[in-house]
Amino acid sequence: MTKKEQDTRFIKETAYALGFQMVGVSKAEFMEDEARKLEQWLNLNYHGEMGYMANHFDKRVNPSLLVPGAKSVISLIYNYFPEEKQHPDAPKLAKYAYGKDYHYVIKYKLKELMKMIQGELGEVSGRVFVDSAPLLERDLAKRAGLGWIGKNTMLINPKKGSFFFLAEVVVDLDLEVDAPMKDFCGTCTRCIDACPTEAIAPEGYYMDGSKCISYLTIELKENIPPSFKGKMENWMFGCDICQDVCPWNRFSSPHTEPEFKPADGLLDMKHADWEELTEEVFQKVFKKSAVKRTKFSGIKRNLEFLKKKD
Repeated sequence: MTKKEQDTRFIKETAYALGFQMVGVSKAEFMEDEARKLEQWLNLNYHGEMGYMANHFDKRVNPSLLVPGAKSVISLIYNYFPEEKQHPDAPKLAKYAYGKDYHYVIKYKLKELMKMIQGELGEVSGRVFVDSAPLLERDLAKRAGLGWIGKNTMLINPKKGSFFFLAEVVVDLDLEVDAPMKDFCGTCTRCIDACPTEAIAPEGYYMDGSKCISYLTIELKENIPPSFKGKMENWMFGCDICQDVCPWNRFSSPHTEPEFKPADGLLDMKHADWEELTEEVFQKVFKKSAVKRTKFSGIKRNLEFLKKKD
C-alpha cells in the first residue's frame, strides 16, 4: 500500500470513528463547470438577498485558494434525521433545527479529526469547514463520490437519503480521490411537484432561492412578500418538503448524536404555545439552537405571516 493510500485510509477510519457516516476525497482545484453554473445562478438573481453568495467567487469555485498548498478536499456527511416528531398541531421547524446548532457540534468533531491527522501524519496544513466559508459543499461532496445533486438541488446518497449535514477539511496532503456517483433521480418529479412556492425549476436541478420557504423564513430579513400567502404549508423555520417527498429518504435512519436531541419541551409545543411565545421562552428553548439565527422577531414575523391565508 502506498503512503497516499495509507494516509487516506487512516483519515477515513478516523472520521468514521468520530461519528461521520460517509467520507470522500476530491482534488482541491478550480471547479470549471460549477463556476459557470454558479455565475448563471447569480446572474438570474436566484440568491435573493443572500449577497454573501456573490462574495469571494474565486475562492468559492477553487478550494485550493483557502489553504496554501492545498491538494485535497475531504468531504464528510453527518446524519441529523430525527426519530421524534413535532406535535401535529404545531407550526413546523426544519428537522435539522430540533437540537443543538450543528455548527458547534460538527466543528468540534472536525477539529478533533484535524488534530488526529496531524498527530499521526506529521506536519499537515489544513482548515475545517461546516457551512462557514465560501465553499460549494454539495458540489465538492458530489466530486468526492458521496452522492449526486438531485432535482431538488440537495445532495442525495442512495443508502443514506439526504437528511445530513456536509462538512469539509481542506488539506495540503496528496490523497486518493474518489469517483463521482451517477445520478439516480431518473424520471421522478416528486420534489418539483410538491414545492408549494415553485422554487424548483420545472426540469429540476435549479433552485430559485428567493422563492424557497427556507430562504423566506430564515434568510429574508424584510417582510415576506404577500404573494406567498397561503403557500407556506405551516412552515415557520426552514422547510423539509422536497426532502420529505424524496423516495431516497426511505433509507434515512435516525441519528445517534445526543447533541441533536430536541430541546426539553420543544416537541410538545402546540399551536397555541407558539402563538403565545415570549422572548424569554424563545431564549430558553433555543439557547443553543440554529433557530436563533432568525431571532425572536423573525419567528414572530413568520408566525404572524402563517395566520394570513388570503
